[in-house]
Amino acid sequence: MQGQPIVVLKEGTQRESGRGARSNNIQAARAIADAVRTTLGPKGMDKMLVDSMGDVVITNDGVTILEDIDIEHPAAKMVVEVAKTQEQECGDGTTTAVVIAGELLRRAEDLAEDVHPTLITQGYRLAAEKALEILDDIAIDVGPDDEELLRSIAATAMTGKAAEASSDLLSDLTVQAVKAVADETPNGWVVDADHIQFTPQQGGSVEDTEIVEGVIVNKERVHTGMPTSVEDANVALVNTAIEVQKTEVDAQIQITDPSQLESFLEEEENQLRQMVDTIADTGANVVFCQKGIDDLAQHFLAKKGIYAVRRAKKSDMEKLERATGARIVSNLNDLDEADLGTAEIVEERLVGDDTFTFVTGASDSKSVSLLLRGGTEHVIDEIERSLEDATRVVGVALEDGKIVAGGGAPEVQLALRLREYANTVGGREQLAVESFAEALEVIPRTLAENAGLDAIQALVDLRSAHENGNKTFGLDVFTGEVTDAREANVLEPMRVKTQAIHSATEVGTMILRIDDVIAAKGFGDSDDGGDMPPMPGM
Repeated sequence: MQGQPIVVLKEGTQRESGRGARSNNIQAARAIADAVRTTLGPKGMDKMLVDSMGDVVITNDGVTILEDIDIEHPAAKMVVEVAKTQEQECGDGTTTAVVIAGELLRRAEDLAEDVHPTLITQGYRLAAEKALEILDDIAIDVGPDDEELLRSIAATAMTGKAAEASSDLLSDLTVQAVKAVADETPNGWVVDADHIQFTPQQGGSVEDTEIVEGVIVNKERVHTGMPTSVEDANVALVNTAIEVQKTEVDAQIQITDPSQLESFLEEEENQLRQMVDTIADTGANVVFCQKGIDDLAQHFLAKKGIYAVRRAKKSDMEKLERATGARIVSNLNDLDEADLGTAEIVEERLVGDDTFTFVTGASDSKSVSLLLRGGTEHVIDEIERSLEDATRVVGVALEDGKIVAGGGAPEVQLALRLREYANTVGGREQLAVESFAEALEVIPRTLAENAGLDAIQALVDLRSAHENGNKTFGLDVFTGEVTDAREANVLEPMRVKTQAIHSATEVGTMILRIDDVIAAKGFGDSDDGGDMPPMPGM
């Protein structure tokens, strides 16, 4: 049996190990970072994404770009997860997190020629822990009364996006919306961004965007005989059809003469009348039904002067429940006065070409709506993405109570302090800590490159300013000068930076530790007969 090959893996399985596997993974991850790098900052460019159906998305939002492009390489997918995590935790900073991850891997690849990957990952973890301590040290406190700071945070999140031209109005609306839904608890402020509803409607301009203290339902009244507006509304939320109930089992009804048919139809009418009477007897004058409403029932409701909406979305029903204090009822027979909610006014309004139902002035409203306007669908979509990011970052800043200056200031300060820390680490991990510090400077360098500035000169000026004790000095990409980002109101929540460092370090160390890639037969097969999965398919 000597010399006989031992087959362990199935025929067709692809395997790459050692330095080749690590290099392949790093190249794939860096390709993802390079794809979004040009979108970073106020002067970042947009991407046009066209899917297989021909739908077009124009955006410079990192996570939107990475979710929409078709990626096959497994290491590249890991970097996309960084962007998704950043979006879920902070709502902003997705491009920053991905670019830092790509730069950490690029530095590690050069360092791996002389230092074992395990030592590099250990040094990166030490640097990340120290970086979080430094960030806490340079953070600025913020509270719900600091409206000017909160508006600056919202405006910074919109900078470089379609919403930037109207950032004064939109940042003001953002702060109003977040403060309206913020809850104070013994452990601090809690902001649930789901309480903020975004209702896009094409037409008008971005300046026509408005905030509504209540809920906007994209439905109209079901009958023209119903009132278009109801003041001092008593709202019933019904999760059952206001229709004649069908039998639970298959049944056949035989009718032998016209009188039987007439009595059968009369009984159906009586059932519908009783349903409407049940609603009216509770004192309800507005009904939102999650299911259908029979034509005859619509007539009876109109006769009673009740405003009714049918086939409301589940999410809208939940928002109405929270805003009005009503309880969703699944059986009309169980509906009583205690289940009703209240609102000052429920009215039908025409916005653009569509009719909406506005529920405003609710008794204990913790729901607000932003009615988004814009000239084209693409503009509105980008405005919605910008406002979602802005509301999340303002909410995060309120919850944590800590913010940092923007414009690359935190990254330069971190790099300066980490280089000092590296001298105390010793061993080969010191080299990894120094590489981590250099990797963080990719953010101010990219900001300068995207603005068409001299990146080297900008970095030298920033380092000089921070070495002189100016911790909040960042790069003004509009003038090319180094200035105090705190005074310029360029501010970001501290969590955006901490989460970016966390995620980038974790994915970087995970990819670095992979030295063997075993791909099952059929994975990554392509027409060109390549051995390994291709780079990100963009």
